[in-house]
Amino acid sequence: MITLHTNFGDIKIDLYEDKAPETAANFLQYCKDGFYDNTLFHRVIDGFMVQGGGMTSGLKEKSSRAPIKNEANNGLSNKVGTLAMARTMEPHSASSQFFINVNNNTFLDFTSESLDGWGYCVFGEVADEESMQVVNKIKGVSTGTMGMHQDVPLEEVVITGSTVE
Repeated sequence: MITLHTNFGDIKIDLYEDKAPETAANFLQYCKDGFYDNTLFHRVIDGFMVQGGGMTSGLKEKSSRAPIKNEANNGLSNKVGTLAMARTMEPHSASSQFFINVNNNTFLDFTSESLDGWGYCVFGEVADEESMQVVNKIKGVSTGTMGMHQDVPLEEVVITGSTVE
């Protein structure tokens, strides 16, 4: 289990190491390395998802490791409370950024009808109701535009650290 410590409370996460081994290992390594310390949930869209894991205060992008293989074809669905990798339009571009679904976003799943034929890889899930309450607090923050970034929390939502158990 991994705990993301935030200024809104702790979010406990269970990884699907059996269904998304490379993706889960990637996230776990970023946690062990302290990469997520003092990064932001920099994109919040209530009714969709909260995204973090790659930017620090002032929306400064952190340098991440090389992208990983997209494991979205693993039978897991982007349902409420699941974690998935953020990526560009290139299917195999995920590195450190992730999002927590706050809605059933099955349109992001791997299917033959997916826009790009790939979808977004689910690799974990919020572990308990208390943690989901923290996610729900985050999804409710006021957002605005900062530079070229939209849906940015007006009050910084900071991942202060992570614990791996």
